[in-house]
Amino acid sequence: MSEACEFPRQNATSEEIREILRTARTVAIVGLSDKPHRPSHGVAAYLQQHGYRIIPVNPNVQEVLGEKAWPSLSDVPEPVDVVDIFRAPDAVPGIVEEAIRKGAKVIWMQEGIVHNEAADRARAAGLKVVMNKCMLKEHRAAGLG
Repeated sequence: MSEACEFPRQNATSEEIREILRTARTVAIVGLSDKPHRPSHGVAAYLQQHGYRIIPVNPNVQEVLGEKAWPSLSDVPEPVDVVDIFRAPDAVPGIVEEAIRKGAKVIWMQEGIVHNEAADRARAAGLKVVMNKCMLKEHRAAGLG
């Protein structure tokens, strides 16, 4: 079965998601677009407006929402709490490996993104994993917005 149509075998509970959203402060957004009509841009703007520090990770842009963009997660010079992924499922394993090396606490795969093997790898390294969920929608649903 293709990764793109998989369902999460295991996912964070609603309470775990609320805890992530309450405690995380720095979110590296991998695949963040500088185009305002793109979902990643809308989510990043929302998170920024709600007090999160966003770090754009995209080799094709210089800056997004007033923040310097980095070509890869490994290039980000500061710690991150959450790695929010807006990339195709086949890119997820490499991003997870970078996140583990970086010491991130959470892997968050946006709606439509599931990669069970990469999620297992992240959990084995001690990270929490959220798959196929929108950070903006979950923040609103948790009553934090």
